[in-house]
Amino acid sequence: MSLDQALLDILACPQDKGPLYYFADEHSLYNPRLHRRYAVRDGIPVMLIDEAESVPDAEHERLMAKVRDNGLKPTFEA
Repeated sequence: MSLDQALLDILACPQDKGPLYYFADEHSLYNPRLHRRYAVRDGIPVMLIDEAESVPDAEHERLMAKVRDNGLKPTFEA
């Protein structure tokens, strides 16, 4: 289940209020500035700081390569 574009257009990281990258195939939203991943469960983004996953450098590089390779855009332009 993919997120509605209207929702994606307004989603921001709850900690730094910046844009996120949406990985529909991984059911997650990612903040590359903080290396933090938020789960999307049953089509609902779980935007709780305490439930976010810290991403190690190798995973950050993988995700950012995926952004570049797939031309993914952030949820909004900062």
